[in-house]
Amino acid sequence: MKLFTFIHEVRTELTKVTWPTRAETIRLTLIVVAISVITGLYLGGLDLLFTQMLKFLVS
Repeated sequence: MKLFTFIHEVRTELTKVTWPTRAETIRLTLIVVAISVITGLYLGGLDLLFTQMLKFLVS
């Protein structure tokens, strides 16, 4: 019986959620992807720089 009560309460709470529109979802997803790519490029560049510096110091 507790399971049915839980499911009912979950459904009730989900009706109160303000869901984003399709346009908002796409826009925010693109922002997340862009920030992830920029961060990846930045960290990859630092990694390449430090790798080259280490190779120079070791050789």
